[in-house]
Amino acid sequence: MPASILPTLWFCLVAAMIAVYVVLDGFDLGAGILHLVVARTDAERRTVLASIGPVWDANEVWLLAGGGTLYFAFPALYASSFSGFYLPLMMVLWLLILRGISIEFRSHLHSAVWEPFWDAGFSLSSALLAVFFGAALGNVVRGVPLDKSGDFFLPLWTDFGTGQDAGILDWYTVLVGVAALVVLAQHGALWVALKTAGEVERRATVWANRLWWPVAAATVAITIASFEVQPLLKISFAERPWTLVFPALGVAGLAASRWASAGLRRFLGSTAFIAGLLTSAAAGIYPCVLPANSDPRLSLTVVNAAAGSYGLGVGLAWFIPGTLLATAYFVYTYRSFAGKVNGS
Repeated sequence: MPASILPTLWFCLVAAMIAVYVVLDGFDLGAGILHLVVARTDAERRTVLASIGPVWDANEVWLLAGGGTLYFAFPALYASSFSGFYLPLMMVLWLLILRGISIEFRSHLHSAVWEPFWDAGFSLSSALLAVFFGAALGNVVRGVPLDKSGDFFLPLWTDFGTGQDAGILDWYTVLVGVAALVVLAQHGALWVALKTAGEVERRATVWANRLWWPVAAATVAITIASFEVQPLLKISFAERPWTLVFPALGVAGLAASRWASAGLRRFLGSTAFIAGLLTSAAAGIYPCVLPANSDPRLSLTVVNAAAGSYGLGVGLAWFIPGTLLATAYFVYTYRSFAGKVNGS
């Protein structure tokens, strides 16, 4: 068996788990982003929260699972990225905490100050998380200034250029962050429209339709910018033309999210669109797991960042039944809470 088979398989598994997390927790974030505009009364805001209430915290399990799998399968990548991105990771952690307590604390007291405060916290944290997750993806695609030991440090921003002295925020990562904001907002609008009725459903549908055009424009913009910023993308798709199936999935999903005939089909189209975007990015940077923009030879790849073959093989034997159990639980949960919700 070639030495790269198991690391490549684990690369695909990590990419798939991240895609599952973004799809599932993405509609939670989208519901939060639009919380204050699709719901205008206390009852309507309770309805929006009820649409994600049974599943939002369970969805975040995939983020923990993805991080744990990353640590197990690619320890060098985990060590490098979690130290180099320490500041933004701490900001994401605090935003996740704020979002969680905003959902949980809102209903503890009925007050003209308390409830609007936590509603605002829910919306703000959801929007910032979408931007930060998008910027994180932009950093991975663009590359970071890795040194010979596989370490790097990035300031929050420098001159907003994408060269070797780039910060976490530059014109490209900000563009991807804004794209993530509108993509997840539309994804959340389609979910809220699917799960609610009456005025909330109507407003959510209106917002889903309004946001489709910014989503389409942002998709074109980040595609052009990504090929400009990261030359590896052209090489990867040229060498493995079969991976063009991932961008094709994204395009088909984008079309379905706007013109499919039913609410569920539109939501599934948005799901396919997000999955297509993320898998396209993963396929484009492969075999790198973290490209180096200082010297491509210093990039972390599926080979030099992976754990030992024996450990990867044993881990796979445990991963398969564990993932099947988790998937069965999620199927049961979503089937149990299928249908429209109300705010009671």
